[in-house]
Amino acid sequence: MENEMLTLPKFEEATEIVQRVTQETKLIYSEVFSERTGAKVYLKPENMQFTGAYKLRGAYYKISTLTPEERSKGLITASAGNHAQGVAYAAKSYGAKATIVMPTSTPLIKVNRTKGYGAEVVLYGDVYDEACAKAYELAEEHGYTFIHPFDDLTVATGQGTIAMEIVKELPLVDVILVPIGGGGLATGVSTLAKLLNPKIKVIGVEPEGAACLKESLSAGKVVTLPKVNTIADGTAVKTPGEKIFPYLQANLDDVITVPDAELVVAFLDIVENHKMIVENSGLLTVAALKHLDLKGKKVVSILSGGNMDVITMSSVVQNGLIARDRIFTVSILLPDKPGELSRVAALIARESGNVVKLEHNQFVSINRNAAVELRITMEAFGTEHKHQIIDALEREGFGPREVGAVI
Repeated sequence: MENEMLTLPKFEEATEIVQRVTQETKLIYSEVFSERTGAKVYLKPENMQFTGAYKLRGAYYKISTLTPEERSKGLITASAGNHAQGVAYAAKSYGAKATIVMPTSTPLIKVNRTKGYGAEVVLYGDVYDEACAKAYELAEEHGYTFIHPFDDLTVATGQGTIAMEIVKELPLVDVILVPIGGGGLATGVSTLAKLLNPKIKVIGVEPEGAACLKESLSAGKVVTLPKVNTIADGTAVKTPGEKIFPYLQANLDDVITVPDAELVVAFLDIVENHKMIVENSGLLTVAALKHLDLKGKKVVSILSGGNMDVITMSSVVQNGLIARDRIFTVSILLPDKPGELSRVAALIARESGNVVKLEHNQFVSINRNAAVELRITMEAFGTEHKHQIIDALEREGFGPREVGAVI
């Protein structure tokens, strides 16, 4: 069956079938990213799917191709969250039982939503690869039908339906940017894009701390990373898919990596400019825009998912504000006498800074009359405004030393 997949007729079939459960995610033109890159940048908002991610496409199409007997045995998969929800939702649609093995680090929102679709959740291992090994073990023990999240040509065919929609809506697309974890989405999108128009460039984007495909392509074979370390939990994969690897070799034009710090800034960009919540893995293609020469091109960034728990969101926002110099901390020395604190506060107010937190340390010096330390965390409008405040403190003789934001 699988060797019949990733053909144009199968992609057309999958496109029709997944429409039963997917939401239309029309391209969004991004003025801000277009201005920054000199390209025409469009976002493909798969974060707006019912399950919060594109994974429903591959899961539903895969389950649609199973026999009633295979479905009746019960389904099992391993996932960091988005494929889990896709399988759980699709299994419920077909009245099949689903068991999902998820890493213990999976965000709570993904665990709860997966359970909400009626699946049984087993938390196991620190990363996807460990959860996957456990899922295979349970499949063998109970006779479940295993639905691989990415190393499955049928699943990849379902994911590739995204490319069908992109080309239908933007026939002259030049570049498609696709996030990469295990490679299933990139396989489907790149293979179909090349079938529809070989001139379309498809560029994969991985987090620096989990660049398993880039390493494998360099080695000319599938390799396993010794460890992964990234905030992009949906793409924290040590080993890309064996079955799909030849398709990735043949159809991807390039693979680039981005550091986690850039995902934090991209989150703020998307929230402030497009009013959307996109998870860290989904932001890979947004962060990648500044690393590529895209002038004059029509570019589509696939936002693969939006399942982010509130605690992670809070941390990302805070770190994003720090990275953008909109929150910062300075340490200043001042005499320990009445009126000094109000003098500092008045100066900051004149410069339109907003104090968030104060820490007063009387023990920085033996001679308190000479100096006590005041750490001030404050809000600014950005880098230029931050330096304006620091310069004003220097002119008043406070000798500020930036120490990074401390919240």
